[in-house]
Amino acid sequence: MDFLQKKIINHGTVINDHVLKVDTFLNHGIDPELMKEIGKEFASRYQHEKVTKILTLESSGIAPSLMTALALDCELVFARKRKSLTMVDSLLTSSVHSYTKNQTNDISVSKDLLNSQDRILIIDDFLANGQAAMGLIDLVQQAGAEVAGIGIVIEKSFQPGRKLLEEKGFRIDSLARISSLSNGKVHFLQEEPIVQK
Repeated sequence: MDFLQKKIINHGTVINDHVLKVDTFLNHGIDPELMKEIGKEFASRYQHEKVTKILTLESSGIAPSLMTALALDCELVFARKRKSLTMVDSLLTSSVHSYTKNQTNDISVSKDLLNSQDRILIIDDFLANGQAAMGLIDLVQQAGAEVAGIGIVIEKSFQPGRKLLEEKGFRIDSLARISSLSNGKVHFLQEEPIVQK
């Protein structure tokens, strides 16, 4: 997606060789036009996959997931990192370690929201080590549902997440695949870096 790659180049900040900050348009501030295009792109890739629900993780995955759910005309469920007072029992729960935050969270979804009839598209903002995706897959499997695929907005292809998921047989669709963040620059996989403005 050229639109997304240009946004990353022009508005993202390389913090170090492993961390890309995109909080002005994806995971703090949100660019609605970009989210709309991301939703359309994921929907075009999964339009024949009989997706019944999209599953994501709060909070950064919600915006691209919502736009995809609208485009696919299906429901959206997000796993919570913190249990609310109303989430006390009948939960599907898994543990997820965040590399960037260096912490492990239990994530939860009400058992009422996923079931064995569901075919679920998992969407997340980043794929690095694959831990968030594995936690979401675990929730789907606990519900007896099927994973249709995993949609990722930005993949750090130099980290092992894709390999981990592919070895387990999952389909992964990443809209921007980054091969390197070296020397303070974003380089995309199998493509020339886009010239910064």
